[in-house]
Amino acid sequence: MRGRTYITVIELTAPPHDLDGLDGYVQVQVLTRLHGTPIGMVTVPIRNGHVAAASLMTEVLDHLRRPIIRHLLQDLLASPAAAQAPRADDLVQVAHPTGTETLPSMTVAVCTRDRPDDLARCLEALERSDYPGLDVLVVDNASRTDQTAQIVRDRFPQVRYVREPRPGLDWARNRAILEARGEILAYTDDDVMVDAGWARAIGAAFARNPEVAGVTGLVVPYELETDAQVLFEENGGFGRGFSRRWWRTGEPGVPRWTRYGTGAYGTGANMAFRRSVFAHIGPFDPALDVGTVTNGGGDLDILFRLVQAGLTVMYEPEALVFHRHRRDYETLRRQIDNNGIGLVSFLVREALAFPHERREILQLAKWWVKHYAFPRTAIALMRPGGIPRDLVLGEVLGGIVGLGRYHAARRNAARIEQEHGPQIAGAFQPATSDAALITTERAAPLLHLVPDPTRPGPDVPHVPDAVALPDAPTPATESSIAVRLVEIASGIQPITDVAGYGWTRVEVLRHGRPLGFFQIANGYQPISTERLIDEITDHLGATLLESAYSRRRDELEQEAVAAVRRRFLPAGRPRDADIPGPPPSVDVSVVVATRNRPDDLLRCLESLTRLESPRTIEIIIVDNDPASGLTPPVVARFPGVRLVSELRGGLSYARNAGVLASRGAIIAATDDDVIVPPNWVENLVRPFARPDVMAVTGHVLPLELETASQQAFEAYGGLGRGYDVREFTSGWFAWFKRQAVPTWELGATANSAFRASVFADPRIGLFDEGLGAGTPAGVAEDTYLYYKILKAGYTLAYEPSAWVSHRHRRDDGALRHQLDAYSAGHVGYHLTTLFGDGDLRGLLHIVIGLPRGYIWRVRERAARRSTYPMSLLLTEVRGHLRGPWAMWQSRKRVRRLGHSSPTGTTTLPGLAAVSPSATPAPDVRPAGAVPRTDASPG
Repeated sequence: MRGRTYITVIELTAPPHDLDGLDGYVQVQVLTRLHGTPIGMVTVPIRNGHVAAASLMTEVLDHLRRPIIRHLLQDLLASPAAAQAPRADDLVQVAHPTGTETLPSMTVAVCTRDRPDDLARCLEALERSDYPGLDVLVVDNASRTDQTAQIVRDRFPQVRYVREPRPGLDWARNRAILEARGEILAYTDDDVMVDAGWARAIGAAFARNPEVAGVTGLVVPYELETDAQVLFEENGGFGRGFSRRWWRTGEPGVPRWTRYGTGAYGTGANMAFRRSVFAHIGPFDPALDVGTVTNGGGDLDILFRLVQAGLTVMYEPEALVFHRHRRDYETLRRQIDNNGIGLVSFLVREALAFPHERREILQLAKWWVKHYAFPRTAIALMRPGGIPRDLVLGEVLGGIVGLGRYHAARRNAARIEQEHGPQIAGAFQPATSDAALITTERAAPLLHLVPDPTRPGPDVPHVPDAVALPDAPTPATESSIAVRLVEIASGIQPITDVAGYGWTRVEVLRHGRPLGFFQIANGYQPISTERLIDEITDHLGATLLESAYSRRRDELEQEAVAAVRRRFLPAGRPRDADIPGPPPSVDVSVVVATRNRPDDLLRCLESLTRLESPRTIEIIIVDNDPASGLTPPVVARFPGVRLVSELRGGLSYARNAGVLASRGAIIAATDDDVIVPPNWVENLVRPFARPDVMAVTGHVLPLELETASQQAFEAYGGLGRGYDVREFTSGWFAWFKRQAVPTWELGATANSAFRASVFADPRIGLFDEGLGAGTPAGVAEDTYLYYKILKAGYTLAYEPSAWVSHRHRRDDGALRHQLDAYSAGHVGYHLTTLFGDGDLRGLLHIVIGLPRGYIWRVRERAARRSTYPMSLLLTEVRGHLRGPWAMWQSRKRVRRLGHSSPTGTTTLPGLAAVSPSATPAPDVRPAGAVPRTDASPG
């Protein structure tokens, strides 16, 4: 759900510890590392401000067991232990290999403008870097004050500072090219905190992969304190996963345009290059990225030009940084808008610079429209509750705006260059035609570094050209595949003699015995040891373990999983599942709405007064027909039970009256024809120990099955929802693309509970009084409430241990009336989501889903796979057909009778009153919700 999320990092080999003091957070996001390597992110629920170490580790091991085993197998292949076939228990004891490669010299450039506080955090993190002789350079990009210079001078004297007067991020990046002293030039942003091993991971990636020209890394959130920051992550964030990957053009069978989607490679907040490559591909384009009207695209462009020139880009997740996302929604919205502008500006730029690549660039643009922009727009318009529509539409509209932005940005960059003079010769050539922008493919002239008399320090030393542009491949034949043997017992070595082949088949052996094979699209490049280890692990996996020849692979994987759990799961530590629900100080109100069913109400109250709980339980009975006089005598037999009267007929009106009269922080709800066990309340409220849970439903068992009608109702589906604990989140809500969200499967309000605060949330509010028993629409007020809760980003939990027994309708007429109301209300629910929430999935369900369901049920009955009576099915069809008319009548009725309000008032005052015999409520406030009590259907 959206809400404050606590970010923490754990190392699996370190002793786990409990997390306490998390009040105010809804969940913990755990970045998990093994031997320092990031292997995944796991979200763990918080209960009562606490996460037990055992629960945290259980969640981590359940979700990341395969990445953990993969990492351990990679360590195995990189160590002498690969000569033997270890058992699963031995695998977790394999030592993590330490790097012995010689690291290249490195300059880290931080480009900044008027963000001194962010810059200080960034430089503090860089100070902790584990890298010999790291050269840190701050490029102050036309800041309006001298605060940046003061911070560097006063707090970070070891950091080099240079001011770049030309405004624009890519001008600052190009200045870093001029100022850099290292073989590797790494870039990060001022709102980033680098991991202590970030620079070493980048340097090692270049050292181990000599063919690699550029490296990007993993970006995870530094904090998720605001809804805007959570939304940015939901929208994709900067993360690109936890698996190492390589990209280059020229791989046989891979269209060039698929390699030009450089947004998948990484982000400018975490990228590094061999400094020599800029002499081949040119500098950053100052008409792109922050500080220009394009507002982005500079990182996409430089990565594009690398792969377009035939060079290799590597994504290394061990190069980890933490990014501080935008905290407020308006800034986030502008950022998302600019993503669209920057992307299309980047595509326009490449089409102008590389006219012979325009077909591929157009293919990439078509893919973006067809597979990204159009589906996201359609989903945003069709179903609410996911990424806000204004963010989705803003990014798409930004793409349209971006079609004209690059030309304006070029003119502005030319003006800046005329004003300040050239920065790098050939960096930006004002041209008479758009096509004459920059270098030609694979033939860029070497850059000339233009001395700047205002720049302190010596001229930049010459950096050897470590990466040469690859020549056109000369394969033996166009379809040739190299075959190479890799003996893991003697240590895996790089394959360097496959430059004439686009693909290589690798046969893996241990002591001469074949284990398996796979093919690598090496694209006429050598294959590094690192890549071989990754591929062997991915393709052979558990085959590397002992006895793989005589046992099934899934058995070996299960043994490895068990060994991992024994190694990393703390024994004898309590889990959060063992922690009780909310503390006893959290009071509960139980609301029962009733209408002229004194016998049922008497049985219900007898069970409610036997509830066992350490907390205060308030029982409220809402009389929905006070004029009959049938309910007060029953309530009077139970001292302490409050009686509330609601004159307006209808279950939702009655429930809302109970909600508004309740004092409890949690409101449990049941019906007057329900019997509850003594532990019902405690089992029902236990999931509320998690702050993200706003609603809980429980299992509903039949009290009796004495008649054919009661049995038919169970065959229809009853009110129970199974015996497994489940939870339903905003992710579940968004999962349904072209299908209505089946909130009717989440449970019944005959057995439910809600946080009091949920009804004060303007996105949710009270029960919809146009739905429910006693209205023409019939039912579905509970279904729609669940819908709104999930749409708002909250969680609904189903807890089967909180069971109740329901007395179904005994006679055929009552059952038919009930099913007719259910069917009409079901249509009413979908019409409500359609017109009230703009959810087009409801319309699809009415016109397609329901007819298809009826046809299937008729076939099941004809094939005698179902005993459900056809007469009842016809009753359902009739109810569905009258649903639109019934919904219209219900809305007219609400306009006449008025709406209840979370403030406790109604549009027609005086219709809800507390009985004089009831204990007055000194602090009546919005509270929880009431179940589907049945005045008619239920």
